[in-house]
Amino acid sequence: MSLETLERRVRQELEFLGYPSRGWVPETVRAGEPVPDVLIVGGGQAGLAAAFGLRRERITRVEVLDAKPAGLEGPWVDFARMITLRTPKHVTGPDLGLPSLSPRAWFEARYGADAWAKLGKIDRRDWQDYLVWYRRVLDLPVRNGVRVTAIRPDGDLLAAELDTGETRYARRIVLATGIEGGGRWQIPSFVSDHLPRERYAHTAEAIDFAALRGKRVGVLGGGASAFDNAATALEAGAAAVDLCVRRTELPRINPYRWMENAGYLGHFADLPDPIRWRMTRRIFDMNQPPPQDTLWRCQVFDGFRLHTGCPWTRVEMAGEAIRVETPDRTFTFDFLIIGTGFTVDLALRPALSGLAPHIATWADRYRPPEGEAHAALAQFPYLAPDCSFTAKLPGSHPYLGHIHDFTFATMPSVGLAGGSISGLKYGVQRLVAGIAKSLFTEDAEAHCAALMAYAEPELIHLDGPPPELTDTRLTDTRLADAR
Repeated sequence: MSLETLERRVRQELEFLGYPSRGWVPETVRAGEPVPDVLIVGGGQAGLAAAFGLRRERITRVEVLDAKPAGLEGPWVDFARMITLRTPKHVTGPDLGLPSLSPRAWFEARYGADAWAKLGKIDRRDWQDYLVWYRRVLDLPVRNGVRVTAIRPDGDLLAAELDTGETRYARRIVLATGIEGGGRWQIPSFVSDHLPRERYAHTAEAIDFAALRGKRVGVLGGGASAFDNAATALEAGAAAVDLCVRRTELPRINPYRWMENAGYLGHFADLPDPIRWRMTRRIFDMNQPPPQDTLWRCQVFDGFRLHTGCPWTRVEMAGEAIRVETPDRTFTFDFLIIGTGFTVDLALRPALSGLAPHIATWADRYRPPEGEAHAALAQFPYLAPDCSFTAKLPGSHPYLGHIHDFTFATMPSVGLAGGSISGLKYGVQRLVAGIAKSLFTEDAEAHCAALMAYAEPELIHLDGPPPELTDTRLTDTRLADAR
């Protein structure tokens, strides 16, 4: 099957599943202009899937904004330096149950069924191409090259300030801003305070790997991205890469594989706080190992060395070199790559900095028993089941319930939702159902008035059937056809 044929089938399946077919959200007008019902910040996989999900529920006044140029949304051709996705190839999510829109259908149309059968994991560049195709075939309303700099309440609406100087108003806002969308990428102060900025980079930043040819590179961190960047540096010709991990041994078990079940993905948000806390704490403490092929990708190079139980305690310049001290030894490097992940702190997000003091975190809502404290987990926002923010002071700042966090920051409240491919299938359902419910109930009086005024007749002929039907016996089917 060609992509062209697949696209026709996508449109046909959407037509087949097009009930109910009409829009139902009353139009909101401000200063004579219609206002979007939902403004989605972020045009990557989560934002696109959310836009499609809203459209399927006939919430049609939706806008998507993304800071990056078209085709570059998300990390897949930016700072993602793995060769393939880390999720299994059979994962679904953006398709929202539409077979012809699934990653497999797209892949087989492009490369053939045999190629899919032989595939281990999906290449990250293929995943980006799939998302570009997904956006195009669904004709999703994405505007690129604009960044939201602030969000504030404006009467019954929300106002999003853009870096273009514009203000966009909406009834609801969805933040689909990626894995770092709850805070920012983290670089330890013992690095940032003591080195020139050009001598180090976070794994999520642009790195001139060609400039590392023949250089000694130090990598800090034990996550998959640290290994991805180590391998990329070696492939670019780095003389040596020493990867240092604080843990005494690499994790072997990936809790995400356990999490990929319908019970957890669909109903984690329905559990009581103590259970959600305990499970998320366990997931965070277990961490994820680098994929097996990622570790091997590094180990094929003689210049790769892995050091476990090797935290960095001091970093400083020593002439033109970088000296890194650990409890047991001292390293000398030319460049550092920092793979220490991200920190969750909504005050660090420009768009949320003015609202963050009013948003509840888990520290505001739950006090764990002795021995179960987790400082990082406590800083995550305490979200409602539809991924919306809640107020630090219950009952105050009701507009916070109209802003939905669809990033990795949903983890302790809702589980995997918008922050990973694995969670999209259920996360979008939860998000869209919550938005649809809140819009409908908010407009209850308008819907009631519309029902009271509804007067479209369905029974038209009261004086017998039309003449052309009187010569035959009328069946239910014939009557239906006649109508």
